[in-house]
Amino acid sequence: MENLKEIDTVQKSTLDNGLRIVTEHIESVKSISVGIWVKTGSRNETKEQAGVTHFLEHMLFKGTEKRSAFDIALSLEAVGGYLNAFTSSEYTCYYARCVDDQIDLALDVLSDMVLNPSFPEEEVEKEKKVVIEEMKMYRDSPDDYLFEEFSSKMFEGHELGRPILGFEETVSSFTRDDLYNYMKDRYKPSNLMVSVAGHVSHDKVVKLVSQYFKKLSSDLVVNEEQPMEAMSTDKLLLTKSIEQTHYLLGRRGLHYDHNDKYLLLLANTVLGGGMSSRLHQNVREKYGYCYSIQTFNQSYSDSGIWGVYVGTDKEYVEHVHELVVAELNKIGNEIIPAKELAEAKSQLKGKLLLSQENTSNRMMRLAKSELYFDRFVTLDELEENIEKVTAEEIQAFAKNFFDQKHYMEAVLSPEE
Repeated sequence: MENLKEIDTVQKSTLDNGLRIVTEHIESVKSISVGIWVKTGSRNETKEQAGVTHFLEHMLFKGTEKRSAFDIALSLEAVGGYLNAFTSSEYTCYYARCVDDQIDLALDVLSDMVLNPSFPEEEVEKEKKVVIEEMKMYRDSPDDYLFEEFSSKMFEGHELGRPILGFEETVSSFTRDDLYNYMKDRYKPSNLMVSVAGHVSHDKVVKLVSQYFKKLSSDLVVNEEQPMEAMSTDKLLLTKSIEQTHYLLGRRGLHYDHNDKYLLLLANTVLGGGMSSRLHQNVREKYGYCYSIQTFNQSYSDSGIWGVYVGTDKEYVEHVHELVVAELNKIGNEIIPAKELAEAKSQLKGKLLLSQENTSNRMMRLAKSELYFDRFVTLDELEENIEKVTAEEIQAFAKNFFDQKHYMEAVLSPEE
């Protein structure tokens, strides 16, 4: 049975030009979270444009025709709220959180940023240096550096293999015209969505958004085909001036709407879902081979990436590899005990419910549901799909998914 209350509180409208508006009314809070989402990310760039989506995200905070960068920074902070943004491989989000009576201000500032950026020449040059420093920061972080190299190798030759921040040479080459042209191509109403969660009226949001966006043309965005080659399984060996060895074992994962996604979610929870998980208990608690061990599971519209990360001593790498592979084999060869599976299901459902106590999380869940499924996926639907998974289904799935012929290793070791 569907959660009628949750469905009743979620509403969707589409403007004549294709811009979508989704809202969730939450009676018990006094805040709102507002997001303007653009269905464009690093995978929508050409090689020469690598990093432009993320650079553009930075530049939209640098002033509009009527607001300076400081005015934008102060706008929401002056009323106790905040403003931020992020870029992924497949979308960009500009968002604000504030008390409910400031929704007019939040939408005014966000729409002004998206519709009227001024891109001052001196700010463009300054921000290039900022983004290059951001690149250096990630390169200085061993696990971030290793994951980026790992992902690049896994999707070698494909747009998903390029870093979201781009490269120093591409970012250094950007001009104001490059930014305007990219916005003209990608920031069209058919590619835009406004998502709001909190103590909010859907009709009011539609009215405000219409005022700002209804004059935009309804041109469609052209998305190029992005065929994907088979994944390399070559071992990636890197060195860096560090103390610890960082190890990754992974493969391409499942896309957002894959039939087996709930099987992987539960298998992932059993293997790496916190301190009680099999990998944590075996590799860290039983043998003391690491401080940090975790699984990661990222989905895209047409692919994904799944794996295990361990920070360990160089002497233990082979032992760690053997223990991890043994656990992956075990879940494919042996049925998960009923008690362990029930606990994994409870853990997953509990995390889902706890995440809904934050209006920002609800705004993001609302938007991603619309972006990837073109509809609102209720909590009841998610819980029902988790609950109906059987141990036999997980074992059958795991036997193939965790087969080592699909996997690639990456090791970042201390320099000699």
